[in-house]
Amino acid sequence: MTSNHRPALITGLRDLADFLETNPDIPVRHPWVALYHFPDGATDQDRRDQIDKIAAYLGSEIDPTDLPDHYQTRISFGPVTYKAIAISTDARARHNALSTYTGCVEPDSADAA
Repeated sequence: MTSNHRPALITGLRDLADFLETNPDIPVRHPWVALYHFPDGATDQDRRDQIDKIAAYLGSEIDPTDLPDHYQTRISFGPVTYKAIAISTDARARHNALSTYTGCVEPDSADAA
């Protein structure tokens, strides 16, 4: 995407909605859509500050569900949600450590049992 991807995103969302509306036989398995924003920032506090600004703009609260690893806020329009999340440096490090095993371990096939 280009650096000014917002108009393309908005157009794409409208086109998808129009497509689904005019093609009722197309299955929609999950009755929800989420758009995520992950802020940049050198420190956890920088990223949390950005989430605080977004929460103030949205008029929403910080969701305490996954604190301190995920500092987040959201606004929903029915089943459509915009969610801004700052993931802590520690949580990113744990995820990266777990990801180092990707491709190294193969589970037994369910057919082998």
